[in-house]
Amino acid sequence: MTLKKITSYALLSLLLISGAAGCSFMHLSPQFGGEAKGERLKLMQASPNYEDGIFHNPVPTNMDMGFGGIVKMINSRLFDKTENQAPDWQLPVEKLDPGRLASAQDTATVLTWFGHSTFLIELDGKRLLVDPMLGERASPLSFLGPKRFTDELPITIEDLPFIDAVLISHDHYDHLDYGSIKKLAEKTGHFYVALGVGAHLERWDIPAEKITELDWWDEAELAGITFVATPARHFSGRGISDRMKTLWTSWVIQGKNEKIFFSGDTGYFDGFKEIGERYGPFDITLLECGQYNELWQSIHMMPEETVQAHLDLKGKLMMPIHWGAFTLAMHSWTDPIERVTKKARELNVPTTTPRIGEPIILNRSIPKSQWWE
Repeated sequence: MTLKKITSYALLSLLLISGAAGCSFMHLSPQFGGEAKGERLKLMQASPNYEDGIFHNPVPTNMDMGFGGIVKMINSRLFDKTENQAPDWQLPVEKLDPGRLASAQDTATVLTWFGHSTFLIELDGKRLLVDPMLGERASPLSFLGPKRFTDELPITIEDLPFIDAVLISHDHYDHLDYGSIKKLAEKTGHFYVALGVGAHLERWDIPAEKITELDWWDEAELAGITFVATPARHFSGRGISDRMKTLWTSWVIQGKNEKIFFSGDTGYFDGFKEIGERYGPFDITLLECGQYNELWQSIHMMPEETVQAHLDLKGKLMMPIHWGAFTLAMHSWTDPIERVTKKARELNVPTTTPRIGEPIILNRSIPKSQWWE
C-alpha cells in the first residue's frame, strides 16, 4: 500500500472517529436537548405548519447562503472584521431589589430587560420570564461561544422570586439556555413553548404537566392573562440534524388592560399585519433588532424593518431587543440601536431604550436615555 493511500485512509478514519465522537457527545450531553416522541410527536405531525418531518415558515424563506455567501461570511469573520463588535467598557446594569420583587405587582405593568431578548414582565399580579437566557455564553459549551458583554445580571436566578410562567420563543442557544432552565425549574409554575420544544424541557427534568406546547394561533390562559403563539419567520435547531424539527414563534401577551407583543427571532414578513389586525393595538412591542446581515435578512430583520413591523402591529411604544448582550453577527454592537432609533425618529415612532435592569413602567416611566454612547 502506498504512502498516499495510507495517509488517505488515516485521514478518513480520523474524520469518522471524530464524527462518531461528536455524535456520541451530542447524544449524551443534555444541553443539546431531547427529541419529540409519542404524543408530543403526534401533536407536531398534526400541525398545518409541519410537513416532511420539519416545520415550515409562513412565507417562502430561502436560508441557503450558497457557496459565495459562505465565502463572504468567512472572509468577513477572518479578514474584514467590523470594529467595535463588543463594548470596550463596562455596560451599566441596574440591580433589581429582591425585596421589591417579592411582592406581586398588580397596580402597574413593569418590564425589565436583561439584555438580548430576556425580559421579566410583571403583569396583573403575575411574574413572567420571556426567553430566559441568563447564562454567560450563548453556546452548549461553558468554555466556548459568544460571551455576554456584562459580568453581572440585574438579579441572579437564585434571588428571583417565584415565576408564574416562562415563555420560550424557540430553541436556539441564545433564547433557550440549559443552565438557566435547570435553575428555574423549581421556582417556575408553568412553561409555555412552541411545538416540539417541550421535549428539551422534559429531558431537563421539567415535568410534562408543567409544559404547554402551542402551534401558531393557539391560545393559553393563566389567571386571566392570555398567551398567543403567533407566527414568526425563522428556524430552529440545537444540533447537527435537528434543523426546523421544532417550531419557532412570537408571542402575544394579553392582560386585563394592556397587551404586549414579543417577536422572538424573525425576518420581516406580512404576518405582522395579520397579527396587528387580530390582536393589536399593542401597548408595547418588543421587537428583534440585532444580529442581522444581508446574507440572512430573511430570518433576522434589519433595523429599519423593525420599525415597519411595529407600525404593522399597530404598536404604541416600541422597544428594540436582541442586542446589547452578545456578538452573533458582523455589525458593530451599537449599529442596531443607532439605526433603529434613527428610523423611529423619521417615522415618529415612540421608542424606549432602557439600560439593562432599568424598569419600563407602562404609561408611567418610559426610559429614553442614549446610554450606549
